[in-house]
Amino acid sequence: MIKRTAFPPPERDLPERDLPERDLPERDVPDRLLAVRAAEGDEDSFAVLVRRHGRPLLALARCMLGNPQDAEEAVQDAFVSAWRRLPEYRHSAEFRTWMYRITVNRCLTIRRRRPPPLSLNRVVEPATGDAWSQPARSAEQDAAIAALSRALAELDDGQRICWILREVQGLPYKDIAHVTRTSEQTVRGRLFRARRSLQEAMGPWR
Repeated sequence: MIKRTAFPPPERDLPERDLPERDLPERDVPDRLLAVRAAEGDEDSFAVLVRRHGRPLLALARCMLGNPQDAEEAVQDAFVSAWRRLPEYRHSAEFRTWMYRITVNRCLTIRRRRPPPLSLNRVVEPATGDAWSQPARSAEQDAAIAALSRALAELDDGQRICWILREVQGLPYKDIAHVTRTSEQTVRGRLFRARRSLQEAMGPWR
């Protein structure tokens, strides 16, 4: 995903200090400490954060953008932006939540450059009849996934982001509110409307 060579070298050496956490296995070092070290110029610590959070962020970007190449570009840009902005990170939210916000903003920028999505009126209806061989079932599943992608594209950005963060990423309401800079009540309202719209759009596939 992110190569260490993609980031500028540290401008200064790390301070000489012995922290107990430096002897911990990589998986046990908390994000907060890794972010502090990275902000001081420690590329290795930032590489751990990339490995730890890159996959869920890529899944988020793919859900929002649909295109794997665009998703990889969005996540790459998000990590580059995070590296540059780490001195501004005040730990008011978890590092994961902070990265979700940066990635979502990058995805929205990419979406704004795109043409309008395909209308749901053109979604192919599910197959009927007795053609339930394995190839037919696989094609049916692929068509349903494509229909869901188009239905998601029809949602407004606020509803789509809340739905993906909750249903795909499993974030709690308070974290979604922080990512979207709204209240938990607003998040719940957007989720309700998104779920209702998707249920209507996916009715023929149930």
